[in-house]
Amino acid sequence: MLKIAYHPIYKHPLPQGHRFPMIKYELLPEQLLHEGTCSPDNFFEPVFPDETYILSTHEERYYRNLTALDLKPSEVRKIGFPLSDALVQRECIIAQGTITGCEYALEYGISMNIAGGTHHAYSNRGEAFCMLNDQAIGANYLKAGGKAQKILVVDLDVHQGNGTAEIFADDATVFTFSIHGKANYPFKKEESDLDISLERGTDDTTYLSILKETLPKLLDDVQPDFIFYLCGVDVVATDKLGTLGMTLEGCAARDQFVLETCKTNGIPVQCSMGGGYSPDIKIIVEAHANTFRVAQELFF
Repeated sequence: MLKIAYHPIYKHPLPQGHRFPMIKYELLPEQLLHEGTCSPDNFFEPVFPDETYILSTHEERYYRNLTALDLKPSEVRKIGFPLSDALVQRECIIAQGTITGCEYALEYGISMNIAGGTHHAYSNRGEAFCMLNDQAIGANYLKAGGKAQKILVVDLDVHQGNGTAEIFADDATVFTFSIHGKANYPFKKEESDLDISLERGTDDTTYLSILKETLPKLLDDVQPDFIFYLCGVDVVATDKLGTLGMTLEGCAARDQFVLETCKTNGIPVQCSMGGGYSPDIKIIVEAHANTFRVAQELFF
């Protein structure tokens, strides 16, 4: 059964000016239930995590100051959200959704998190709406428990996973792979194990050709026994924070190829949703819903 992390706190209201597109966290589960892609049994509600798992990834000073709402003004500005206890709790619960999702992925082959993909969170700071790096925390959870020996992070959000790259820069057990817009934030990028930067307006054909040429070779070279897939939908041409030119159909084909590759090779995969900022909320929800449809069709 496809297991999907979702908690009501995911849709916690932000101050005016920060709410869009947060509404997608409310609308996406409703759409999946309405169309019959998912049933209530597919969803699980994560709890607050054991901080041991967070501290395996993030520096204690940063985490303690974050949870005490005691970050410097400059640190808060980098995050981009006004800090609140509810927002920090939300970030922690999202991380637990990915941790628990790792267990479900080991059992069923795949799991999803309605939120997550907080790949701009560094070991010692937050950036760009990301405070705790959920998939990095999940990777360290798996390694600590001996549940995975070699992990591949496939980050296909339009923004480079700079925080993830920094966290695992000196860790040979985690291979970080990012395809992203060359002109997108972050403008000073970290160095992943493999980075592919795409020009403005890159279309479906070009994007999918690069992905289909690269990912199978990576599996041969890296030999991962677990994959984290960050499936941001900010790659579509309508995205106001993206620079690529993909269609909804191309984005769905991207997900189809990645998930089919995982299934064919018998590699468990945990998926976090990442970004999506098209002005029309219907496009965001449809693009994300496609990922869940593909997962159901391929695995169950």
